[in-house]
Amino acid sequence: MSAPAGDTACKPALPRTILLTGASGYVGGRLLGLLLQAGHRVRCLARKPEYLAARVPDGAEIVGGDVLHPESLTEAMRDCDAAYYLVHSMGSAGSFEDEDRRGASNFAAAAAAAGLGRIVYLGGLGDESEQLSAHLRSRHEVGRLLAATGVPVVEFRASVVIGSGSLSFELVRALVERLPVMITPSWVSAEAQPIAIDDLLAYLLAALDVDTDGARVFEIGGADVVSYADIMAEYARQRGLRRTMIPVPLLTPRLSSLWLGLVTPVYARVGRKLIASIEHRTVVRSGDAARVFSIKPMGFREAVAAALGSDDREAAQTRWSDAISAGGTVRNWSGVRFGNRLVDSRSITVEAEPAAAFAAIARIGGKRGWYHADWLWKLRGLMDLMVGGIGIRRGRRDAEILRVGDTVDWWRVEAFEPARRLRLVAEMKLPGRAWLDFEVDEAGPGRSRIRQTAIFDPVGLAGLAYWYAVAPFHNYVFGGMLEALAAAAREPEKD
Repeated sequence: MSAPAGDTACKPALPRTILLTGASGYVGGRLLGLLLQAGHRVRCLARKPEYLAARVPDGAEIVGGDVLHPESLTEAMRDCDAAYYLVHSMGSAGSFEDEDRRGASNFAAAAAAAGLGRIVYLGGLGDESEQLSAHLRSRHEVGRLLAATGVPVVEFRASVVIGSGSLSFELVRALVERLPVMITPSWVSAEAQPIAIDDLLAYLLAALDVDTDGARVFEIGGADVVSYADIMAEYARQRGLRRTMIPVPLLTPRLSSLWLGLVTPVYARVGRKLIASIEHRTVVRSGDAARVFSIKPMGFREAVAAALGSDDREAAQTRWSDAISAGGTVRNWSGVRFGNRLVDSRSITVEAEPAAAFAAIARIGGKRGWYHADWLWKLRGLMDLMVGGIGIRRGRRDAEILRVGDTVDWWRVEAFEPARRLRLVAEMKLPGRAWLDFEVDEAGPGRSRIRQTAIFDPVGLAGLAYWYAVAPFHNYVFGGMLEALAAAAREPEKD
């Protein structure tokens, strides 16, 4: 990874105390480890500290807080020298522009009050003289708001990020791997300047040492200007796949987002915002980054090769869909009046040790599926996707290993006790809150009891109507799944 240039614009790196937002996300999760390796003290701001605890390396501190709640930022910023702002609300079900605006304003005010030395922010490329998408306009506005209170800000504006696990790369991967013939809308021809994840991280690290008294904006990108179609063609070439692309000019962002949701991990809400941004030309127009930093970004072919070559290693790190914000999932239920909690609980005793019984449970979802009535799970995922939810495309980070905060299709791991308990919280669109809980206990020598519990907190009549509408399917879906889990526990899968 390149170091910052040795001219008057940069100074030698010194250990600092860094506040890192977005540590559960794709970029932030990778940046965290590099900051620690560089000797910095890192404090991670997390809305759900328990989700992040299983992900961070030793040495990182986790504090609870939310940029939308300014009172939580005061203690988080205490004694910090600098902060990374890697927050966005693209997965929000509400007005993401308003949430981005509020979050940036709160953060800037808290940073000024704490005497923070600088903020490093990652935004998006785009010519402000053009009619940009709401997402890109919001990205630029956030940069201005962060600098509004006088705290020095280093803002990077980047286009497509290529790396295993990034939203853009996983979109390309899913399309090319699954579709021998692709009907491609016009947005696949828009020009971009993709940057490899390693080069992006190099810029973010070097930003701590750039001399700045105010706000500086750096446009960054790789060595090549290409389109999404070019990236897909290169991916297919390196994977040895024959693919045909048929352009279709008349495909609205909404229809395109639904199409993406059917064949990729991208769900409709994020898909619409992503496509609206992809349609714009996002290329580097300023040479400031090349003059200030000694980083020499690789071309897109090298970036694709690096992403493919590191798939096994990256699979154990971060994915865009693992970020809590990716599902717009941290819903504020304050003030919501729930009805009576509804429970569907059933158990089965199986001739297997508890570890074997739990191993079957821990493999649930993703490519393995849900053991029974997978077609109904997929149908429910499609229904969720059609109303702007996340669907069932997120899968799992790892086929065997789970940790708190991981995504499992439209669920997220809320509690995990090895060989004993798994609790999933639903992130689909629902008129209430839902959990799916599995517990395993010893039931005698060589025997285990698996208890499976579906829990629903309905909101109003809509919540009650939803529960009783799906209740007739519970015996078939949940009963069949429990029987299949028992069978899997008795006959463990072979490696």
